[in-house]
Amino acid sequence: MKIVRIVSMLAVFSGVTLNASGPQTLTGLLPYFTNQSNIAYAVFAAWTVFRTRAVPAAVKGAVTLYVTITGLVYHLVLANPASGFANAPYDRTPAEAVGNQLLHTVVPLLAVLDWLLFDERGRFKVRYAAYWLAFPLGYLVFALIRGLIKNKYPYPFLDVNDLGYGGVALSAVFFAVAFWLLGLAFVGIDRLTARRKAAATDEPATTGVEIVGERP
Repeated sequence: MKIVRIVSMLAVFSGVTLNASGPQTLTGLLPYFTNQSNIAYAVFAAWTVFRTRAVPAAVKGAVTLYVTITGLVYHLVLANPASGFANAPYDRTPAEAVGNQLLHTVVPLLAVLDWLLFDERGRFKVRYAAYWLAFPLGYLVFALIRGLIKNKYPYPFLDVNDLGYGGVALSAVFFAVAFWLLGLAFVGIDRLTARRKAAATDEPATTGVEIVGERP
């Protein structure tokens, strides 16, 4: 488990560094949800590797969800020409291309695998799916305020100049519902696998427990 999280930390560090090797500076990269979610996961991973206390399950679920959102939005929306919000073709250097895939593909996959393979099951509550929206909604406010100041928006579905506030509001509602449903899917998978494990071992499922642990 620790090996996976150490690899994730290195992937985040390498991804951000490689992306910053191009025209974008480090400070220019920070306003993007991609980098914020990846850095949040790296901080979480470092905390768990060197922790002296157990980690709340809600925190693990949150950072895992956020990097999963990063991967899904990139591949289904930003890199998908059929989405309507695809980014314009960008001529990346080889280093930037590797960094881009580390942050949008490798880290999200490692995060989900870490959760599925090593965490105890039955620790997520249904209300967590709503709690986990706090960061994406906070990011929305941040992106809009920053856009007012700099007249620049990090993603096409948040671009007030192109969509207007009404269009951005529709995008925000769509993504909020999608993220909430994804959070519910996390909770459902957690509970379903807990029940299956309990049935296989003839033990009661430990739903509602707050602390993330490792499988023996």
